[in-house]
Amino acid sequence: MRTKRMIFGLLMPVVLLLLSGCQSHSKSEKYYLISNNIGLAYWKTAIAGFNKAAAQYKVTAVVDGPNNYDPQAEVQALQKAIAAKPAGILISVSDPQSLQPEIDRAIDAGIPVITMDSDAPYSHRLFFIGTNNLEAGQLGGERVVEKLGGKGSVVFFSIPGQPNIDERLRGYKEAFASHPGIKIMDVLNMRGESIKAFDMAQQYVALTGPARVDAFICLKASAVKDVGEVLKRQSVHDRLLIAMDVDPGTLNLIKDGTIEATVSQKPFTMAYYGLKALDEIYHHPPKDLHSGYSVDSFSPYPVFVDTGTALVDKINVDSYIHAAAEAQEK
Repeated sequence: MRTKRMIFGLLMPVVLLLLSGCQSHSKSEKYYLISNNIGLAYWKTAIAGFNKAAAQYKVTAVVDGPNNYDPQAEVQALQKAIAAKPAGILISVSDPQSLQPEIDRAIDAGIPVITMDSDAPYSHRLFFIGTNNLEAGQLGGERVVEKLGGKGSVVFFSIPGQPNIDERLRGYKEAFASHPGIKIMDVLNMRGESIKAFDMAQQYVALTGPARVDAFICLKASAVKDVGEVLKRQSVHDRLLIAMDVDPGTLNLIKDGTIEATVSQKPFTMAYYGLKALDEIYHHPPKDLHSGYSVDSFSPYPVFVDTGTALVDKINVDSYIHAAAEAQEK
């Protein structure tokens, strides 16, 4: 009997620890994921990661934001989230100027905020999770240089002013800097309207002589389908198309040769890790959310969590298609 009591006494702390761990999370804990273009395949992948982490922790995941590119609607979504007093907010920043004050207001209210995918580096957000977009641009730029032999004219499809996209463009420009034979003819501002990419691609394809466009570069995934459709409809096989992200349609266009390559990101990982990081901060909060962690050598948080990039082309595209199919089955 004494032995049994001793074993029970030894096990009780372990049992209590396990029970306290089980009770440390609750459905009343709400974590928000906020972004623009929330209906895109990219964001559906991110939402899947966010929801998976929430299910593992048995907390509540809330996703909000406009289906199109609308920074003001994203501001409103963030304001709504702050009013709900959640356990934490993960946000992709479409326009730092309009969203920074609201991010700071959330921090002032004691709500942890982490940015993902696109940053607001001068806000009081705790840190950024996402792609090293400068390196992503350099990666794509190196493929353009290789395929054009260091000479040709290129056009970008972009949304100037969005930090992650601006960084990608800078990366391409750095890759082109030592190849003066590559000329940037235009940086098209799509403003989130993919139909604009379709219309402009038609005009660019028709140009000949000195005005000819040799490469189309999509810095945003939403332009890829439309530019690819123009090239396919007009049976254009002598122009280069470089894409962004690994949407199913993009991977199929790589397989059929319409797209030369795409630069992959990991939105699932960003959101999955983001919720878990917010949960850790919520349950083990710092003494002060305003401590300037980005310049603190003894900070408990990183400045930037790089989730990685890779170049996807005909050589490795099947492995990405297979991975996407496996993810759908889980």
